[in-house]
Amino acid sequence: MYAPFATQPDQSRGRLIPEEESSFRSPYQRDRDRIIHASAFRRLKHKTQVFVEHEGDSYRTRLTHSIEVGQVARTIAGALGLNQELTEAVALAHDLGHTPFGHTGEDALHAAMAPYGGFDHNAQAIRIVTALERHYAEFDGLNLSWETLEAIAKHNGPVVGELPWALAECNAAMDLELDTYASAEAQVAALADDIAYNNHDLHDGLRAGLFTDEEIMTLPIISAAYREVDQKYPGLDSLRRRHEALRRVFGVMVEDVIGTARQNLTCSGVQTVDEVRGLDHAVVAFSAPIWTDLKEIRAFLFRRMYRAPSVMEVRKRMAAVVEALFPYFLENPDEMPEHWQADAAKVLAGDGGDQVALARLVSDYIAGMTDRFALQQYERIFGQAP
Repeated sequence: MYAPFATQPDQSRGRLIPEEESSFRSPYQRDRDRIIHASAFRRLKHKTQVFVEHEGDSYRTRLTHSIEVGQVARTIAGALGLNQELTEAVALAHDLGHTPFGHTGEDALHAAMAPYGGFDHNAQAIRIVTALERHYAEFDGLNLSWETLEAIAKHNGPVVGELPWALAECNAAMDLELDTYASAEAQVAALADDIAYNNHDLHDGLRAGLFTDEEIMTLPIISAAYREVDQKYPGLDSLRRRHEALRRVFGVMVEDVIGTARQNLTCSGVQTVDEVRGLDHAVVAFSAPIWTDLKEIRAFLFRRMYRAPSVMEVRKRMAAVVEALFPYFLENPDEMPEHWQADAAKVLAGDGGDQVALARLVSDYIAGMTDRFALQQYERIFGQAP
C-alpha cells in the first residue's frame, strides 16, 4: 500500500513508444529489469569508483556501488511508503553514464568535448537509456517510463540553465519538466547515493591504508560508533570492529533521512506526487546536524582519499588515457568496432561530414569503455602503458 504522495504505478504517464504493459509487472518493475539487463549496467563491474578497477579485488566498483545504493534506496522508500520499484530503478541507473576511471575520466572527456557541447555523466545516463542501448526490435534505448526518465534526469534536483546536449535531446522528445523537483522516489535515490559512497569510501580508504581507524575516530558520528562497538564488544579484532562501527554509521544516516523525510512530508501537507514536484525544496533530506557532520566527513575524505598523492598519481595517468584516445578515434573512426564504424560513416556521409556529431559519437564510445578496455586500447594503439 503506497502513501498518497508516492508514485502510483497505475497513473504512469507512459512511454515514448507505447507498449502493452505487463500483466504481472508494474511499469517500474519492468524499467528496473531492463536496466539490470542493459549492457551499460554490466560494464559497471569494470568501472572505477575511486580506485582503478584492477588495483584490488576488494574495492568497490560502479556496479557494487550501484547495488548498494539500490539496497539503501529500497529500505528508505519502504519506510516512507514510496514506490520501491521506481526508487530501485533510479538507484541502479544513476551511474550508467560514468566514463572509465570515474570522475577523472569524466573531467578529461568533458575537456576534450568542450568544442562539441561538453560531457555530463548524468545526461549520458539518459542518452544510454534512450538511444545507445540497441537490443529491442521496436525502439532504441530501453523505452523507460516517463517517471523513471524524469527521476534519472532530476534526482539531484531541478535542472535549470543551459541543458547538456544529451539531456536536451531527450527532453525535446519527452518533456521531463526539468525546472521542478522530481518525485520523492528520485530524491530517495539521490540521498541513498550519498549514504552509500560516504560509507564505502571510508571502508575502502581504510583498506587501502590511506588513513587509520584512529584517525577517522576523531570524526563526528564515527567516533560515537566506535565507542559503542568497544563498549559492547571489548577486545574485538580490528576488522570486525571496523565493520561493526561503519555499519552503525550507515544506520545513523539511513535513520536520519527517514525521520527527516517523514517530518518534511507531514509538514508540507503534500497528498500527491505532483504536489511533491511543485514544492520549492526537496522533501527527502538529512537533518541539519547530520548534514553538518557529513560535510566534515566529506572534507576528510577529500583531503585524505580523493586527493591523496597515490590516488592523484593514478588519476593523472588515467586522464592521459582519455586525453589520448579521444583525438585518436576522432581522426580514425574506422578503428572503432564495426557497428560504431557504421554510425560514423552515416555521420560523415554529407559534405565535409558533421564533426560535432562525430565527436559525440566518439564520446559515446569512450564513455562506454570499462577501465580495463580503455587501458587495453591505449596499449594497442600507442604501444605502451600510460
